[in-house]
Amino acid sequence: MISAAWLRVLHAARSGAAWRRAFFASDPPTPDALLALPDHTLVARGIDAAGIARLRNPEPGALEHLEAWLASPGRKLVVWGSPEYPERLARIPDPPLALWTAGERLELLSTPQIAMVGSRNATHGGRETARAFAAYLSRSGLTITSGLAVGIDAASHLGALDGPGGTIAVLAHGLDRIYPAEHEALAARIAEAGLLVSEYPPGVAPLPHHFPERNRIIAGLALGTLVVEAGRRSGALQTARCASEYGREVFAIPGSIHNPLAKGCHALLKQGAKLVEEAADVLVELAGQLELDVAPPESRDDAAAENGLTADESYRNLLNVMGFEPASFGEIQARCGLTTAELSSMLLMLELEGLVEALPGGRYCRVQTRSR
Repeated sequence: MISAAWLRVLHAARSGAAWRRAFFASDPPTPDALLALPDHTLVARGIDAAGIARLRNPEPGALEHLEAWLASPGRKLVVWGSPEYPERLARIPDPPLALWTAGERLELLSTPQIAMVGSRNATHGGRETARAFAAYLSRSGLTITSGLAVGIDAASHLGALDGPGGTIAVLAHGLDRIYPAEHEALAARIAEAGLLVSEYPPGVAPLPHHFPERNRIIAGLALGTLVVEAGRRSGALQTARCASEYGREVFAIPGSIHNPLAKGCHALLKQGAKLVEEAADVLVELAGQLELDVAPPESRDDAAAENGLTADESYRNLLNVMGFEPASFGEIQARCGLTTAELSSMLLMLELEGLVEALPGGRYCRVQTRSR
């Protein structure tokens, strides 16, 4: 049973950084200790007048609303100092006061986890890579932790649902809503087979500054962070920086030097991140921290895989001359000698089969399908 003191503090704090500092300044850090502090001490610890007013006089019905939310099946509040609070997260410099959770697999908070993050505007190949890697790692016993964003996050959650390792989605708002709304069905699947987590109480909106704060939890829960695809200014790099600061592993998947969504991964590799070409590479690096049944990678030579369109020699030749670097229609035509009509038709068919991706600016790129 969660105490009224905890609910009052969490309602007042709404996970603000000043409140976390004020809470942990007490010895021992408890909600009762924080409530007992005089107003002038709270001010000295960085709490503003509005926050103190919420603490002393909670908004009408607010605490009852939180209690009602927690009364529904599958919903829990994991507070600092409780046995369920994940030990890895407790070790970061700025841990959350509590985690609101929705789902039946609360034990996932303390299982071996790998964070998988990347661009919201991911390429088809990036999404397929994330999904395949997450499925392999989940089958190997790792829990996949991400942020439910579109692109790489969503693909990682979907892949993780294919294995027993499960998945955790860390949200940047209260769990009484789902953002983005298009992921309501995915969130429902995660709640059934994994766990939804937030440090923000129900009723808190997804404000812009919440997302960087959310990223520290994603990194803090995991043994390491894998960046699949990211531009130079991607929020995924902030998650990777947090992981590095916490002494956790950072992994990055390289890409084409011409792909702007590979620039962030390349920057991480220059800074010392571990280069990952297949999912098994992650397990090798984490072997000293894990006791997992590691499945062998299911290697595959894509150029030699002859099924579907690739059984046709003309399509195989086109894929070979394209390579994996983005190229314009004209550049591809100059290499293969096909007419405009022939090339247009073949590129369309390859795109429909998921073997080629159309990129902005009229460029095309061969997609390296992965089975691991």
